[in-house]
Amino acid sequence: MLEYVFFDLDGTLTDPKVGITGCVAYALEKFGINVENHDDLAIFIGPPLYNSFVDFYGFSDENAKIAIEYYRERYTVTGWKENYVYEGIYEVLDTLKKRGYKLVIATSKPENTTHMILEHFDLLKYFDFVSGATLDGTRNHKDEVIKHALDSLNITDSHKVMMVGDRKFDILGAKVFGIETIAVEYGYGNLQEFQESNAAYVVKNSLEILDIIK
Repeated sequence: MLEYVFFDLDGTLTDPKVGITGCVAYALEKFGINVENHDDLAIFIGPPLYNSFVDFYGFSDENAKIAIEYYRERYTVTGWKENYVYEGIYEVLDTLKKRGYKLVIATSKPENTTHMILEHFDLLKYFDFVSGATLDGTRNHKDEVIKHALDSLNITDSHKVMMVGDRKFDILGAKVFGIETIAVEYGYGNLQEFQESNAAYVVKNSLEILDIIK
């Protein structure tokens, strides 16, 4: 029986595009790379930053780590606030709490900035637990973040959990533990990646989540 609903943050609860792309552009500029159209950097939303700098720009291990430091230099001051909550999210979270579900954040965003964002947008009150990435990289990928939440909450039955996210990383990370998933189309994923990663459900807007999790 379903008891817990795990939510991704970026692209699922909030739209972080302006902040994330601005900070990535800032980091890339430090390496002499100028990106005029910041929309081109939306590919950084979802996967861990380290992987994105390596995969999309061919950074070495050392340069990827330096780029992350530059990214955080801007993000911790300005970038985290360049964000907004998607339409319907407050209603979804409030309704799920009233239906008796325990809500959990499972994000690859660092835990400290996750708390800042949740508090800033008055979202933290809905969540029973927040699992995010560690700054030292020891907990970074989505499956590691989900495992931390499962272990911390002593959840051993995957049927008690549903994961809601907007990228294949959310779906594949949950699948490691046999957790069913809801993919949201309003974020930064697309229907093809949802089908290829075998999301159990796909919704076009946040309120449709309530039709699945009754």
